[in-house]
Amino acid sequence: MKSQAYKKKLFSKLESLTTEGRNQNTLEIDLASPLEIAQLINEEDKKVATEVERKLPVIADIIELVSDAFQLGGRLLYFGAGTSGRLGVLDAAECPPTFGVPPEKVQGFIAGGKEAMFVAQEGAEDSEEVGAEAVDDAQTAPPDVVCGLAASGRTPYVHGALKEATKRGCKTVLVTTVPSAQIDVEVDYLVDVQVGPEVIMGSTRMKSGTAQKMVLNMITTGAMIRQGKIYENVMVDLMLSNEKLKERAKRILMIFTGINYEQAEEYLSTSEGHVKTALMMALGNLDVEQARNLLKENNGFVRKALLSLHEL
Repeated sequence: MKSQAYKKKLFSKLESLTTEGRNQNTLEIDLASPLEIAQLINEEDKKVATEVERKLPVIADIIELVSDAFQLGGRLLYFGAGTSGRLGVLDAAECPPTFGVPPEKVQGFIAGGKEAMFVAQEGAEDSEEVGAEAVDDAQTAPPDVVCGLAASGRTPYVHGALKEATKRGCKTVLVTTVPSAQIDVEVDYLVDVQVGPEVIMGSTRMKSGTAQKMVLNMITTGAMIRQGKIYENVMVDLMLSNEKLKERAKRILMIFTGINYEQAEEYLSTSEGHVKTALMMALGNLDVEQARNLLKENNGFVRKALLSLHEL
């Protein structure tokens, strides 16, 4: 049971957070028509991209940090609670099919465990010790990067995870939607996207959630691009885990090479479903071993591999 003094201190902190303020533009949203409600929400959402833009320099630094960690065999580990935690799990879950990386490369941890993905687990976020234990359970160590996700910037579970990661010598990141002045945990990289009061007071699944999703998209997509997972602007290292992705892979080969559907299917079969290998085979007139070796020599970058082929 928390003491009365603790509760009052928590109340005071909560009261001062910008995300807990009342939005002066939506004071009469309860009287609005459905169209007016949508317009009010849309107008507030428009502000999010502008605020994210202000943080592009530090986001770029994090992209490089995560890419370097991947190169050294490290992982990107997200820790969050509620909406923030779910966004981390979502971003992590999308990386294997999109970029062909193993599931352990990017992982999301949410206060309250798997059950919290679907039903809110009351009180799960209130313990720094639980956050620290989650970092320990993940056997976190350099060159892993630990990224805390907390709209308010004050979630104990996230603070505990970040502090434990720092003790272990890992680089740390915090993505939040309150100003840096309201953050009282030390991290190596702070992304404070100041979205201001929510449309509905305190409902941080709205602008705050949108802002965090945008930032996470940039971090993982940017790091994967730096790892050679993209050719031009096409994901060519996707994992063919369902029929849609198999058909997408054939279309990718057809777009870049001009071959027909049956030929694309044959190249994918010969390359055992590895799109980059199939692409190199078709574009470079190579057999499967030559294509694999050339990609390996160029660290998996298709463009570099093709340029080196032309230099031979």
